[in-house]
Amino acid sequence: MFGDILSNLANELAGGPGLGASLNAGGNSAVDQAAHESVPDIIVGQGIANPTTSIASTAMLLDWIGERSDSNALHEAARAMELALDNTLVDPASRTPDMGDGLLPALSHRRLSTRSQRSEPMKTVALPAGETVPALGLGTWHMGERGRDAAKEVAALSRGLDLGMTLIDTAEMYGRGGAERVVAQAIAGRRDEVFIVSKVLPYNASRRGTIKACEDSLRRLSANVIDLYLLHWPGPHQLADTVAAFEQLQQQGKIRHWVVSNFDLTDMQDLHAVPGGDRCQTNQVIYNLSRRGVEWDLTSWCVRQDMPIMAYSPLEQGRIANIDALRTVAVRHGVQPLQVALAWVLRRDGVIAIPKTSTIEHVEQNRVAHDLVLDARDLEDLDQAFPPPDRKQMLEML
Repeated sequence: MFGDILSNLANELAGGPGLGASLNAGGNSAVDQAAHESVPDIIVGQGIANPTTSIASTAMLLDWIGERSDSNALHEAARAMELALDNTLVDPASRTPDMGDGLLPALSHRRLSTRSQRSEPMKTVALPAGETVPALGLGTWHMGERGRDAAKEVAALSRGLDLGMTLIDTAEMYGRGGAERVVAQAIAGRRDEVFIVSKVLPYNASRRGTIKACEDSLRRLSANVIDLYLLHWPGPHQLADTVAAFEQLQQQGKIRHWVVSNFDLTDMQDLHAVPGGDRCQTNQVIYNLSRRGVEWDLTSWCVRQDMPIMAYSPLEQGRIANIDALRTVAVRHGVQPLQVALAWVLRRDGVIAIPKTSTIEHVEQNRVAHDLVLDARDLEDLDQAFPPPDRKQMLEML
């Protein structure tokens, strides 16, 4: 039966009886179930009139059968069918009535859970001290602000840990400590799996204030040590005092490493001029398709120091999702536009991305994006829509 389906794919594309004929002549219970139950549940609601005879349903049906037969060949056939739809999805004028405007979300959603279960090993990034951390972590900005959301936020973080995103970024500022309390719940019983990142606010970053802020964060996190402790952005206190506090906390075993955030190139050079300043492990900055200013000089300087950057807001808080170039590349890969945006950030060596992930669905989408490989055509299209910097720009912050 599977062979008959595959042999009729060309017929389907050419307008012949194709898959519909194979199904109607079949009798295979798995195929019948796919044709008459699972696929219509997903596709009919998207406006596709005849799911057993459309190209769109062919792709989804093959993927459905492949999941149940563990057939890589069928998965690849489904992928080829998705790619064959590129032009019709990108060009609305060329769509036929049975394709429906919701086809891309349907295809992407159908494959999400399966892809996240068949993930590639998590890419890692080395810190200057030699320790490696996941290239894709979990952000918590705006978490802990409403008590009614806590259970959903904890569930999302827990799912991320299950999928290998074991770096969690938080801060004393987020939710006035509420985000750290959410993290504490998510890591309960599995602290050894997690690499915790937290931050001290600049106006707390005197020598004494930094130590107190760290101890307060440890209490909220229900933890004995913070793996990476940051100065949130440059502030009024002397860098030498903040660095001295970091070094003291490290000696006391309350933090393992320290870093900075929102430091431009001159700030990093000033930091390196401070005693011990060259022991900084990374610089957390905003970096995404629409904010590429750090590429002018900061990222290359960090590379020379063997120092990664940590990219916050890699999805620009969703504001770039409707850009045509992102949608076009997403169609090619059968994913969502923001997954392409995240894959673009992760394509670079020495970059750690920490998108906010407040729902399980978003966590799983991000994990799929980690495995997405963009080719030269994709990158060229994205460069045209989001050009790299052609001059020095002031460091952007959110």
